Amino acid sequence: MKNFDAADNIQDLQYFGEFGGVNPSISDSSTYTFLSAKTMFDTFEGNTDGCYLYSRHSSPSNLYLSQALAAMEGSEAANVTASGMGAITSTLLQLCKSNDHIVSSRTIYGGTYAFMKNFLPGFAIGTTFVDITKIESVQAAILPQTKVIYCETVSNPLLEVADIEALAKLAKKHQITLIVDNTFSPLSVAPIQLGADIVIHSLTKYINGSSDTVGGVICASSDFINALKSVNDGACMLLGPTMDSLRASSILKNLRTLHIRIKQHSHNAQYLAEKLELDGIKTVYPGLASHPSHAKYSNMINADYGFGGMLTIDVGTLDKANALMELMQNNNLGYLAVSLGFYKTLFSAPGTSTSSEIPLEEQKEMGLTDGLIRISIGLDNDIERTYQSIIKCMKELNIL
Repeated sequence: MKNFDAADNIQDLQYFGEFGGVNPSISDSSTYTFLSAKTMFDTFEGNTDGCYLYSRHSSPSNLYLSQALAAMEGSEAANVTASGMGAITSTLLQLCKSNDHIVSSRTIYGGTYAFMKNFLPGFAIGTTFVDITKIESVQAAILPQTKVIYCETVSNPLLEVADIEALAKLAKKHQITLIVDNTFSPLSVAPIQLGADIVIHSLTKYINGSSDTVGGVICASSDFINALKSVNDGACMLLGPTMDSLRASSILKNLRTLHIRIKQHSHNAQYLAEKLELDGIKTVYPGLASHPSHAKYSNMINADYGFGGMLTIDVGTLDKANALMELMQNNNLGYLAVSLGFYKTLFSAPGTSTSSEIPLEEQKEMGLTDGLIRISIGLDNDIERTYQSIIKCMKELNIL
């Protein structure tokens, strides 16, 4: 994917503020004036470019960020939302109606799983969860009423890799929409270039990068984004997951340093994963040759941005996992916290946190063990120092 560089697309965007500022002015308004009643009518009908009606529908700040994220993913258009879940739920409810069906990866973010498993059946929308790495399993799950194949590029929390090109071919064969959550791999992977129809991000994570706001985005065709924003039947318009203009402006500023941050996250994670694996710690990271999808993922990514900042280790039991995380936090190695993409390392036991919505028997079936620790590697300047401190903690707890 070297021929498509998302960071260059972001860099080439140029927005001037209303008074010539290097940052666009923040649109601190919920509603907008018109010089004529006809222009208001035309705007309400969606027939006027460059005019704004009401910020739930669109605002200049949100439009700037949406355009930047569309450029990043190489999509025709995008729409930002108040959270990643706002992006996911709006997209699925726009595409699926009563008696429709979804085929989804079994290893996805717990909130997404809960929405599909527990919430959508109330609308008579069913979901079949499969091992997304086995194309034959995806094919076998497709029904005549299937409308969506849903996956994460790199799954949360097991770091399984979806073969997006193969899934895209399957989706097109059956006239199904392929949705890819690319939260774990911005810049590294460009799913739309691999054939995906819709790409979703939780902007809360790497794209914003400072753990100070919540946001989401849907990147897709202009037709689909316009449908989401329709005043008559658009999920984003009618469900109201609107991002605040101040937050949109803040995320846009942070987006400009994403390429630098992703390179450092990936460098640090690769270093730690290789060292920990050599020490005999059960380590999963797509950049390791031992990862089942290492070769496939190597061909999917833009190598300049590496294999990402997420890795997992398995220390055997939940008690050991909790003790290690508490000790690492006490030694200033990071925070015992959910989420990811922060400058500081974050770690959690996903079975009892971000994936706790998944029943225990299903966790075991997919390989989510009690001793698994999900680690979002931070921007540490001296990663060898970090490694030595982790090893010291492990030895103190007799994990090594």
